[in-house]
Amino acid sequence: MAKLMILEWKKLKRPLVIGELAIYLGILMILPPFFIDSIIPFFNESYALAIELNSFIQLGMVLFGASLINHVFIEEYKSKTMSLSFGYPISRRKLFIAKILFIAFAVFITTILSFFLSGIVIFTVDQFIPIINGQPTIDDIITFITTMITTAFKATIITFIPLFLFGIWKRAVFPTIVCSIIAIQAPNFSSFINVQPDTLIVAFCIFGGLSILLSIVLAERLGEIK
Repeated sequence: MAKLMILEWKKLKRPLVIGELAIYLGILMILPPFFIDSIIPFFNESYALAIELNSFIQLGMVLFGASLINHVFIEEYKSKTMSLSFGYPISRRKLFIAKILFIAFAVFITTILSFFLSGIVIFTVDQFIPIINGQPTIDDIITFITTMITTAFKATIITFIPLFLFGIWKRAVFPTIVCSIIAIQAPNFSSFINVQPDTLIVAFCIFGGLSILLSIVLAERLGEIK
């Protein structure tokens, strides 16, 4: 399975993907201190609240996951290289699992990296231009680490919401991106439908998990859809 995942990496247009990742990392590093200082000052009351805000912002890496779905699934279908992959002496289900694991690994690691870098930026900015009350405590550091891991896990699962319908079945790039944008923005407007943001995120994680399950279970038949 590891060899298949490495093969997926080699098949990518790596300079393009790395460029996209650099843009996402740059934006997600800048947004937290900007929001804390200018847009939502409520979160400057403590580092714990700043970490909570950052966890929602870093879900933006779901868009990077949507981009990977496009590269790993949609583009391969459209360029007919997926048909070539189906000629490998392995089952289509195993091939799909390898692709999904590759995307999951990439999103999880890059979300960890993004969360960590944004944390450094927040702390550095706060030292020169105080935007958060107080200094981080040991409890804040522990919260930062645990939140970083849980946020990476949530971003990874939510990434796969459009996989089954738009990535593999419809093979449509624009709906895949739109679906991902809705998933990361919906918690910000949860108050309008009287639902807690965390409840929506849990629901999206369930949808993402179901999308993964359907993609794997129906891999053999999905491979024949035109």
